[in-house]
Amino acid sequence: MLRSLLLRRSSNARSLRTPTSPFPPLRTLCTSGQTLTPPPPPPPPPISSSASEKEFRKYAGYAALALFSGAATYFSFPFPENAKHKKAQIFRYAPLPEDLHTVSNWSGTHEVQTRNFNQPETLADLEALVKEAHEKKNRIRPVGSGLSPNGIGLSRSGMVNLALMDKVLEVDKEKKRVRVQAGIRVQQLVDAIQEYGLTLQNFASIREQQIGGIIQVGAHGTGARLPPIDEQVIGMKLVTPAKGTIQLSKDKDPELFHLARCGLGGLGVVAEVTLQCVERQELLEHTYVSTLEEIKKNHKKLLSTNKHVKYLYIPYTDTVVVVTCNPVSKWSGAPKDKPKYTTDEALKHVRDLYRESIVKYRVQDSSKKTPDSREPDINELSFTELRDKLIALDPLNDVHVGKVNQAEAEFWKKSEGYRVGWSDEILGFDCGGQQWVSETCFPAGTLAKPSMKDLEYIEQLKELIEKEAIPAPSPIEQRWTGRSKSPMSPAFSTAEDDIFSWVGIIMYLPTADPRQRKDITDEFFHYRHLTQAKLWDQYSAYEHWAKIEIPKDKEELEALQERLRKRFPVDAYNKARRELDPNRILSNNMVEKLFPVSKTA
Repeated sequence: MLRSLLLRRSSNARSLRTPTSPFPPLRTLCTSGQTLTPPPPPPPPPISSSASEKEFRKYAGYAALALFSGAATYFSFPFPENAKHKKAQIFRYAPLPEDLHTVSNWSGTHEVQTRNFNQPETLADLEALVKEAHEKKNRIRPVGSGLSPNGIGLSRSGMVNLALMDKVLEVDKEKKRVRVQAGIRVQQLVDAIQEYGLTLQNFASIREQQIGGIIQVGAHGTGARLPPIDEQVIGMKLVTPAKGTIQLSKDKDPELFHLARCGLGGLGVVAEVTLQCVERQELLEHTYVSTLEEIKKNHKKLLSTNKHVKYLYIPYTDTVVVVTCNPVSKWSGAPKDKPKYTTDEALKHVRDLYRESIVKYRVQDSSKKTPDSREPDINELSFTELRDKLIALDPLNDVHVGKVNQAEAEFWKKSEGYRVGWSDEILGFDCGGQQWVSETCFPAGTLAKPSMKDLEYIEQLKELIEKEAIPAPSPIEQRWTGRSKSPMSPAFSTAEDDIFSWVGIIMYLPTADPRQRKDITDEFFHYRHLTQAKLWDQYSAYEHWAKIEIPKDKEELEALQERLRKRFPVDAYNKARRELDPNRILSNNMVEKLFPVSKTA
């Protein structure tokens, strides 16, 4: 699924529907042609002239108010173009400015409107843009493909996007290095260097991120022997507001280099990146179903013997989907085993549940008793599409979501098997539709001696879900990486053999109904709050920078700021911000709240 930054320009005007008036037009009524003469009424009692004037003014005021309200209602709603009477012209809605851009992340959970959206085409253009913004103190927050669930790159004040700076500048096949402009997307880069027999060491779940963005937020793949993606960076060119363009590497200002590799876009605009690549190779993916009890027996071996491994836990079931990926053996090759079940057989349980559920919910909702002719044939839908449609029927009902999870468990039991492909094809993962995500990272011992805290975390999380009746969909995804030497990475460590576990929880947003999306959002943040209260401090867990959300409560925000100070070099980061970006033109509301710069500093 293509997931990229959504950018829309406003139209000149917005269409409005004209509400139908509940009152019939005023008409003169006649009962018949016959004239009836009623008896004369009794004479009214005498009243003073002052009382008569008061009554007259009162009712005249009521009449004037009614006339004005009617006129305002009539003229304030433009009629459709095909109306037979003349359109009203007294009140008009001002159109939105043509230069106003609406920018949202792919999940539609964060959105801003800005007049200042810049896409330079060359390094010189970028340098001039940053210089001018610095002099005028205009914000231009760096934003990539807009894939971050928390919208960390968005800013109403202004943004700079390097989508037009997406070239491969240099390939060193012998040293397995590539220098690229930071706006190039991961898939673009992989396609461009495959002719040299090279690829990236590891990948996140999707391929549409810009290289500059994926390293700045500390993104990661999976594999206990492999570090997060920022560790692939061996050099970078940073365009800073105060010091211009600077070249960084482990040999040129190593302290700033390591800080800026995972700099959250706050130290400069990453213009170019030099990456250490690896030889392109085919991988053998093995997917099979296990249980947590079985995993405990084999966990150390699974982490140490597989180049890539991840677990997918299905709440309200005992099922754990294990996915391992390793280079195809030159001697034995890929297994010749054929899948036991066809795709249709694997999806049967999910399709049956959908048919049963759709009938049940149509009976409950009288407005949906007849099938919608626009609904696609469920036999044409993928598993993730079917899951979205199932969850959309009752997304906050834990019993319903539990049934969906059980159907998913059956799907995976019939999807066991092997798959061979290039690493950029195999290591991807269909994450499903729009969703809220929270992902935490915490230490898990060493490769030689795993602490088993990672599995204890999952046990407590699953118990919490069932105890609180959280409508938690599948999967809870668990991955591992080695350490990072970037101090702002959640996986930072000075010990070379440390490993870290990353655990992601989700709630899907399978509907466009704003009210239902709000209800799901509220439930997700309740879910996230419970995991935070019960687990984060106990396991020294910290959220992924692209998935952290800013608390609305002042005390919660202060607690978050203090907590971040315990894990990350916030003072060093803010010092670098003051030196490189003193006017904070590269910042936004999220960065300012996470890392407030004191006035006395």
